[in-house]
Amino acid sequence: MTRTATIERVTKETRIKLSLNVDGTGEAQICTSVPFLDHMLNLFARHGLFDLTVEASGDIDIDFHHTVEDIGIVLGEAFKQALGEKKGIRRYGQATVPMDETLASVATDISGRPYMVYHVTLPKVKLGEFDVELAKEFFQAFVNHCGLNLHVNVMYGDNVHHIIEACFKAFARAMDIATQLDPRVDGVMSTKGVL
Repeated sequence: MTRTATIERVTKETRIKLSLNVDGTGEAQICTSVPFLDHMLNLFARHGLFDLTVEASGDIDIDFHHTVEDIGIVLGEAFKQALGEKKGIRRYGQATVPMDETLASVATDISGRPYMVYHVTLPKVKLGEFDVELAKEFFQAFVNHCGLNLHVNVMYGDNVHHIIEACFKAFARAMDIATQLDPRVDGVMSTKGVL
């Protein structure tokens, strides 16, 4: 069973083509025109062991918001498509990741019910040209289009780059655990029989 997806999204603001292999080895080819997001998606693929290809262009002359949000939408849709009926997956995943002085924890539930709790306090600054509040926009778009319950908590940290990077690494590792097939799971991990 191959758990892959290829999604294209074209709007007046962005053009995105994304391919995902959930059962990959962490190979990535990322070109979004948003350098910091490229960095985060590369480490997401590597730490989640997902094969990921993203080609994106957008109205970055205005700002990065539409491009970042739409990539979150498309990546969420790709996971939803690749996982199909979610038969045999563990469903839940959790990871806590240190990044120097920062500690971030992410918990996921691939439940079909989108909900996000985001306890990440950041100053309103930029990393290069990247507005740091766009990280939350990316996660919210992913959650809404994957049908994911996501809790992102940063216990402590000072360096803004480290905080966001720890969140993406913990997210990757939590998604890896939640999407893994468990031979003990008959059907879906729910007493309802559906997710």
